[in-house]
Amino acid sequence: MATKKPAIFLDRDGVINDVIDRGGNCFVQGKKVRFTAPWRYQEFKLKRGIIEAMQRMRQLGYLVILATNQPDITYGTMMPVEYAKIMADVRKLPWDDIFVCTHGRDDGCDCKKPKPGMLVAAARKHHIDLKKSFMVGDTKDDTCAGKAAGCMTVLISDDCNGREQTDFCVADLEIFIEKIIMHK
Repeated sequence: MATKKPAIFLDRDGVINDVIDRGGNCFVQGKKVRFTAPWRYQEFKLKRGIIEAMQRMRQLGYLVILATNQPDITYGTMMPVEYAKIMADVRKLPWDDIFVCTHGRDDGCDCKKPKPGMLVAAARKHHIDLKKSFMVGDTKDDTCAGKAAGCMTVLISDDCNGREQTDFCVADLEIFIEKIIMHK
């Protein structure tokens, strides 16, 4: 039997790219939100050093997998052509795999974070040891999905989110990588 591999699951918005400040008067599906994913390609901006960070994670022996909720087409805040342009750039990054849930918050989907469905599906597909893996995100939904799957959790903390209960809280992926090295 093959040895299980560790993975680093990365959320998209707020982890690999910047979120967009919509101000205090933005509502999506009746829920007030201030920070969102980019809705137009012109808003999409990768965070500094993301490619190098992903390469470093792979050098350390981790699979690097995107696990992201992307309900904006479902909610009507994004046009499919804009989503396609953004995801074309995302797919150019050095991923081992990409898992995306496009369902809305009321759809009851098992893959939509905070449920662990995307992480569990990736673990089955790639023979991943979830206990030796990390879920890196910027919201409580990300950390809850990671915990539910049995992963260690990492919160990229900034002015957009609170200090959720997590195993690690860091400012960026570069600091996270240093914590992995220390953790091994």
